[in-house]
Amino acid sequence: MKLRFLIFMLVCSSSYVYAQYVNGFPYGKITYEEFTKRLINQDTSASAIILNEFGEAYIDDDGENNLLLEYHVKIKIVSKQGLDKANFEIPLRKSERSKETIRSIEGITYNLVNNSITTTRFDTKQVFTTNLHQYQDVYKFTMPAAAVGSIIEVRYTLESPFIFNFWPWKFQSDIPKLKSEFWARIPGNYIYNMSLQGFLKLHMNESALIKDCFTPGANKADCALYKYSMIDVPAFVDEDYMTARSNFISGINFELSEIKHFDGRIVKYTRTWRDVDKELNTDENFGIQIRKGKNIWADKIAGISKTESDPLKKALSIYEMIRDWFVWNGTYGKYTDEGLKKAFESRKGNIGDINLSLVAALQEAGLSAHPVILATRQVGLPNQLYPVISDFNYVIVSVDILGEKYLLDASDHFLPFGLLPERCLNGSGRIISKTEAESGWVDIKPREKKKQQITLTISFNGNKFKGDLLIVSSGYEAYNKRKAINSEESIEVYKNKMQQNSHSFQIVSYSLENFNDLSKPLMEKVEVESLLDSSNPNILYLNPFFIERWEHNPFKATQRLYPVDFGAPMESTFILNLDYPDSYFVDEMPSSAAMALPQNGGKFLVNITNPENKILMTSIINLSKVVYTSNEYHALKELFNRIVNIQQSQIVLKKK
Repeated sequence: MKLRFLIFMLVCSSSYVYAQYVNGFPYGKITYEEFTKRLINQDTSASAIILNEFGEAYIDDDGENNLLLEYHVKIKIVSKQGLDKANFEIPLRKSERSKETIRSIEGITYNLVNNSITTTRFDTKQVFTTNLHQYQDVYKFTMPAAAVGSIIEVRYTLESPFIFNFWPWKFQSDIPKLKSEFWARIPGNYIYNMSLQGFLKLHMNESALIKDCFTPGANKADCALYKYSMIDVPAFVDEDYMTARSNFISGINFELSEIKHFDGRIVKYTRTWRDVDKELNTDENFGIQIRKGKNIWADKIAGISKTESDPLKKALSIYEMIRDWFVWNGTYGKYTDEGLKKAFESRKGNIGDINLSLVAALQEAGLSAHPVILATRQVGLPNQLYPVISDFNYVIVSVDILGEKYLLDASDHFLPFGLLPERCLNGSGRIISKTEAESGWVDIKPREKKKQQITLTISFNGNKFKGDLLIVSSGYEAYNKRKAINSEESIEVYKNKMQQNSHSFQIVSYSLENFNDLSKPLMEKVEVESLLDSSNPNILYLNPFFIERWEHNPFKATQRLYPVDFGAPMESTFILNLDYPDSYFVDEMPSSAAMALPQNGGKFLVNITNPENKILMTSIINLSKVVYTSNEYHALKELFNRIVNIQQSQIVLKKK
């Protein structure tokens, strides 16, 4: 989770600074030690490393009062994979009226040749700007003479008219840093909310007051100078089962709260949630569309209301009608695209078109339904301390029925009532309502598990193992599997892909039940067989986990600072019934095992017995929690080590 705190513009412990201060580290100076010294406490697999990084952001008092960022970095290239660090791409934001620019830039590449340091200076003519999209350009250049072992140094000044977010500084990147330091020099009449994010600790956290540092025209204001740094910063590594890296990467974020102009005017930028409620409820592409949508669905809702008086059944019928009416165009969004009327007529739209239509239809039926704005897992966690509408990129529906709240998303034909797609399972969402009592945060929790039961009934017959496999999937497991099957050209194509992952067994036949009935578990019935190893017919090998097994432990890191997030609880049961002839005996088989996670976090159980000419085994993996903290990581890692070891083991039968 993000760690946030508010810092006021003037802090009591600030010192007063009158003399000229020196910032950053000297440009154009290099030492032999930087080429040759061993980098202690750093990732030995790193392809490059930042030796020093410094940035200072401040508001220019000359002209337009734009934001200036002075950035300076020195990078050592360690391996061939690190050569891409010589390619710089600086994103430049833009709008219809304004854009960011690079005011100045310079750079040097240092190489150690025959024990002598050579320098190659960057030619500013070798720069080009690419239009990425209507809101962003990219400033690109490559440092010359870069090779493995080079040290490259770049310094530039970026000018931005977009002062709302001041400058978000990231202490972490995909390569380690020996030092990263950032200064924010903010005039006293600019009030920012500031937040520290991530799990790493600051090495320096200082503040000072600079007298008369902001002098636009004949006016004067003091400045608050904030200094932050981290040392020996590890590279940020994406791992399995994590939400957006923006939730965890260490940095400092800013948001403009208000500006006190020199003529006495005060302009506030940070709104309250009531302001957001009013804004969205009167927005042409949000609240107004919901009101218009009631008329669009009025006739169809009247028909449903005649046949359904039970509020839950009525909500279910309306949900299925909306879900089956639209085809999602693949675009997220909390607002409608072209309006609910056009979406209704074309029977397609973005997330806003579909789910705001659902809100309108449920309200028309007299049900208590409201839109819920949220941020998807890939975007990051929304800020709950103060409203930042741009944090939200999605809208779902909340409907209250007999005291129970159901969260709905009608954008996918394979989503049953009350099941949200995993992209939405990201902490909390904000209910938008006209009344303050109904507005507020709602936890977005999965109503179902990722649940699967596999039963393998198999026997040795002649020269092969032959049997039946029954796979029963429910909750998120059923949703994901229905989606996967539907994405293929045919059932036969899906079966062939399943065959590729089934290791030593052949799929003789494959059939489905309840594929279109989302209220029931999905059932896959598979007839399988496996030929013997002809090189030694006296020994039979069988790995019963020949399908959908854990091939490797997804948790490899020695430690993990951020949580493991599975999205939904997981439950997997495997049952084996194996018959073999009395001419064979069991030479090897998996051992029974039991391991439980602390605080009822889950368990892994294997029970295997060997009555006469039979092997009976039950294996249960139960992860009862959605999120596991860094303190629980080592136990979770060990549990998966056990799972992988058991599922890689074999049953060995030998002829008597």
